[in-house]
Amino acid sequence: MSKTLEKVTRILVEKIGIAPTEATTDANFIKDLGIDSLDYAEIVMEFEQSFNIRIPDSDAERLQTVGQAVEYIDEQLNA
Repeated sequence: MSKTLEKVTRILVEKIGIAPTEATTDANFIKDLGIDSLDYAEIVMEFEQSFNIRIPDSDAERLQTVGQAVEYIDEQLNA
């Protein structure tokens, strides 16, 4: 498990109370994890703070799975 995935999983566990095993890379935030738009906004803000990056709303809207979020964060960190 990558460091980014570990951190994303920890954030999801802390913020929405899911089990760590639920945060698979193909888990959809809405369909699989039951996150509503308010929760998602909070999670995106937490990603920004934890990783010290900026996620524009247009990009945040495209991040539908845990794996997509991890890839996006990795790209931002390596840019």
